[in-house]
Amino acid sequence: MGIVVFIIVGAIAGFVASKVLSGKGMGLLWDIVVGILGAFLGGWLASLVGLPVATGTFTVGGILAAFVGAVILLVVFRALTHRGVIHA
Repeated sequence: MGIVVFIIVGAIAGFVASKVLSGKGMGLLWDIVVGILGAFLGGWLASLVGLPVATGTFTVGGILAAFVGAVILLVVFRALTHRGVIHA
């Protein structure tokens, strides 16, 4: 059951983060991937500053940490790419 909750929280966080940054989603699969990776990143960053956050839960802290991590990932991704083309 935990992995299903983690995917749902990741999908919500990834979708909201991509909507906030670009006004449109990146597609269901990419929103989920960005959200899940963002949940890991957000949970890790929260632990660095001493905030205990369970990112795979339906809590405000878990969704917020996943959202912040997803936003950071999207900003980095967009800084490295330009309209889907990676700069060398």
